[in-house]
Amino acid sequence: MRFPRLQGARLPWAAAVIAAAALLIVYAGLPEARPTAAQGQQAPLPLAENGPYSIADVVDAVGPAVVFIEVEYQQTRTGPQGMPFPGFPFPSEWFWPYPQPSPRGGSGSGFIIDEKGLVLTNQHLFSQPNMISSITVTLPEGHETYEARLVGYDYELDLAILEIQGEGPFPTVPLGDSDTTRVGEWLIAIGNPYQLEHTVTVGVLSAKGREIAVRDDSSNTPRVYRNLMQTDAAINPGNSGGPLINLKGEAIGINTAVSTQGQGIGFAIPINAAKEVLDDLINRGMVVRPFIGIRYSSLDEATARQLRLSVDQGIIIWEVIPDTAAERAGLRVYDVITEVNRQPVTGTEDFLAAIEGIEVGDVLLFTVIRDGREVAVRVEVGQRPANMNL
Repeated sequence: MRFPRLQGARLPWAAAVIAAAALLIVYAGLPEARPTAAQGQQAPLPLAENGPYSIADVVDAVGPAVVFIEVEYQQTRTGPQGMPFPGFPFPSEWFWPYPQPSPRGGSGSGFIIDEKGLVLTNQHLFSQPNMISSITVTLPEGHETYEARLVGYDYELDLAILEIQGEGPFPTVPLGDSDTTRVGEWLIAIGNPYQLEHTVTVGVLSAKGREIAVRDDSSNTPRVYRNLMQTDAAINPGNSGGPLINLKGEAIGINTAVSTQGQGIGFAIPINAAKEVLDDLINRGMVVRPFIGIRYSSLDEATARQLRLSVDQGIIIWEVIPDTAAERAGLRVYDVITEVNRQPVTGTEDFLAAIEGIEVGDVLLFTVIRDGREVAVRVEVGQRPANMNL
């Protein structure tokens, strides 16, 4: 269908009125033309049902469970007036003009997911957990402040669980299903940007499945985030750990990062990623991941010729990490794995497919080519160390 050009057009006034009326009919009829829920489509959003106050209603319902988090670290002990040790005549800055900064206090957001006082937030708020001197949580209603303790955290997913040291029941935010979210749906971010407590911003889900790299100030290395949700709801420093909420009043993400090079580009961790590991974080203090303990790559013909190997397909082991399942099983550098549980392995894709879904304690049978001979190696899958970031 071709639309008339408006610029420079001279339509009779009667035709203009008819055209405007036709447009009004089209827009007014849109709600009736939508498929109903009974036809297998999503029911109308609360925004369409409850009018202009639906967002305010959601904020009233879940806002009391969004908390302000403050973290204080132990001070690094030095000699008097900044001297590195007593009796030393010059400040350390004379010799080290770029000293490694000691952890400083920080703040962020979080939200209560259990009426006993469990708070879900970001791990990066607690970059040096062994040096934390205090954590306080402030609720928005009445500005009640409580001490809290760090129950569990995971660097890879950037998630942490706090426990409020106080008697409940506390208000909570229900957890939604991030897998069913739709690009374009309305979302609400609640948090404490720049210590402006309990700030509400609104936007839409702009995209799903984003991958970004953020500089980690604690290690000066990039931290890679995968499968993030992108939103144009304003997210700023201090929003970290706060909830991204749908119009049903459910948390479908954890606000985590914002692009400093553009406006309206914020990122959140899907809530389903958190739900999968909550039990581990609460009960074990960490996420339990299976781990074999090798660094490897696909074997190609050039490498096989250089190492004078008898095969040119499989994966070749370049490192066996000490005190891991691989070392305990007797795997060696330059071993070539050609089968896992009798399933052929021609490269890394085959290997990853063969070990997909393994759990700690599972036993794998590797067929290995070593010194020109075929060897069977039994590997009992271990647990990945908490401080290992591969």
